[in-house]
Amino acid sequence: MNLPIDSKKIPATSKPFFPEYDPDSLDVEQHASLIIERILAHGSRSEVRWLLDTYSKDRIFAWMAFAGYRRLSKRRYHLWCFVFGLPEQKITNRIWPH
Repeated sequence: MNLPIDSKKIPATSKPFFPEYDPDSLDVEQHASLIIERILAHGSRSEVRWLLDTYSKDRIFAWMAFAGYRRLSKRRYHLWCFVFGLPEQKITNRIWPH
């Protein structure tokens, strides 16, 4: 399934990832951290492809290095580190270990 790319809007299929927000009011620049987090946490291949088309790899990698180990589940964090070939942060002081 190919998603139409609108550089200013998130894909319609990813709107359920933002239940506490109005997805149509999310701006891809202003809310980049939130959008990267939710797509990496819940996105399908098509949505991740949109993410890579919308943001540079450097920006996504920087988010992973800065916040990925804290904001993604342990499983998703390890998956994306493997897929992107990124070194993993040592995860310490997690309240919920899974």
